[in-house]
Amino acid sequence: MDSHSAAARPQPQERGAYRTFKTITTRWGDNDVYGHVNNVVYYSWFDTAVNSHLIEQGALDIDHGETIGLVIETQCNYFAPLAFPQTVEAGIRVARVGSSSVRYEVGLFAQGEALSAAAGHFIHVYVDRVTRRPCALPVRLREVLEALVVA
Repeated sequence: MDSHSAAARPQPQERGAYRTFKTITTRWGDNDVYGHVNNVVYYSWFDTAVNSHLIEQGALDIDHGETIGLVIETQCNYFAPLAFPQTVEAGIRVARVGSSSVRYEVGLFAQGEALSAAAGHFIHVYVDRVTRRPCALPVRLREVLEALVVA
């Protein structure tokens, strides 16, 4: 079977597959000429959902923290269109926590829908803000991440 077969094709995710949700309001400019949200916007929503959760949990200080996360890999699969003026609910989970890296997985759902319209991941490597060298995850960040881990 080749990599494009139905068996290998990613599938929409159910809400129960995620640990927490963030609500995102679509904007007029999110739609493209085809009448749906442009694919690049989904990556912005991944960042918005994850980083807002980390900030709210006291695990990320974007202004003064000594540690920052840099994206080294990202990917998304699209299953159904989203469009302004829909409300999007971003489900967040963590698939892997390393010594200095994290694999976040995000499912984007039209408000109230059972299955994700899109699902993807990104990997952050946490580095020293000044040297940009990988560093150990801060204790509070690790605690927040571990609460999001799924088997």
